[in-house]
Amino acid sequence: MTFSSWTLKDSKQAQLCIMRNTMACWICWQCQEGCVPAVFLALKNCCLMPENLQKNWLREFYQVVHAHKPHFMALHCQEFGGKNYEASMSHVDKFVKELLSSDAMKDYNRARVYLDENYKSQEHFTALGSFYFLHESLKNIYQFDFKAKKYKKVTGKEIYSDTLESTPMLEKEKFPQDYFPECKWSRKGFIRTRWCITDCAFDLVNIHLFHDASNLIAWETSPSVYSGIRHKALGYVLDRIIDQRFEKVSYFVFGDFNFRLDAKAVVETLCAKATMQTIRAADTNEVVKLIFRESDNDRKVMLQLEKKLFDYFNQDVFRDNNGTALLEFDRELSVFKDRLYELDISFPPSYPYSEDSSQGRQYMNTRCPAWCDRILMSHSAKELILKSENDEKIVIYDHIGPNVCMGDHKPVFLSFRIAAGAGKPIANVHKCCVVQ
Repeated sequence: MTFSSWTLKDSKQAQLCIMRNTMACWICWQCQEGCVPAVFLALKNCCLMPENLQKNWLREFYQVVHAHKPHFMALHCQEFGGKNYEASMSHVDKFVKELLSSDAMKDYNRARVYLDENYKSQEHFTALGSFYFLHESLKNIYQFDFKAKKYKKVTGKEIYSDTLESTPMLEKEKFPQDYFPECKWSRKGFIRTRWCITDCAFDLVNIHLFHDASNLIAWETSPSVYSGIRHKALGYVLDRIIDQRFEKVSYFVFGDFNFRLDAKAVVETLCAKATMQTIRAADTNEVVKLIFRESDNDRKVMLQLEKKLFDYFNQDVFRDNNGTALLEFDRELSVFKDRLYELDISFPPSYPYSEDSSQGRQYMNTRCPAWCDRILMSHSAKELILKSENDEKIVIYDHIGPNVCMGDHKPVFLSFRIAAGAGKPIANVHKCCVVQ
């Protein structure tokens, strides 16, 4: 397999990108003279897409890669292969082959790919996939061996799949079943890798947290019971990556957090002047539907709410000014403000978009739109980001494919530069590296 190439205008300038969406998410890391080489981190939730949507996604992805020209690129995937993994294996193989052999990726002469394909193991299967690409101009980059507790120089291209539990270059865990007992077979979990570029080390964590199983249950309390489940799982991950087993380094956590807006507060705001009708099942008396109608205006229906239905009459509220009026209801991250940092959001909710190829800006009426796909970092990682000293926009946190159907999640990316000497250097890293 070969990668496609471009010519960097200045070999002393590099860029890093992290991209994520429950289709994809990535980070773009730029460097100037004397800076750490460019790193690009990306992630994507890969629920199986029709071939035309996959082409859309790859085209938009390649365009952004070409625009940012990263030196180190990481693509994190969730639900890799979709819900029916066994039937989707051929599509997974095709996607991986396309990504590795694309003309747009030719200048990346080293790669590491980790795919959790062991779908027969309910105990361990996470459906996560992590891709890492290194530009040919990047000279010194090392990956941490968690078993040997040594950094190893990265050379060549390698793909690991099936049983990742025995792969020493990463840590992978699936959340315990009792974290989300409603789901008989959850695939939620995380994969962690550690990298060192010119003595600056950092962790990259691919994560997939639990979803809202029912809009009706999410609406009952503020915050919802599902928010508490995600809080517990994310807290577990953060405790795990800073425990005493290894030296602490800066970290980036990016993936499908499934963060949702506070449903009760959103509904009360959107339907403040509406009256509510409750519909119950005849046999169980269980609430199965809520209908909110305007008090006047011929009692026009404003919102219909069911377990998997969130049908609001005016989707523009989620798109106007990129939906920023709703950010006050995006509260789940506030619990971790002392441990995690996120740049200001200026793009519309990333989920749930229509999968109709002609409706690139339309949301499905299954869930309340929310910023599920995020790029978070430790406060020490925040200090790696170079601040602009002029009007040049060097830090960008945005989504891609705003008008194109990319699947039910829009990719999100973070682009920034790292200054020389940033980060915590790893003592004697070259002395402990095993060259492969």
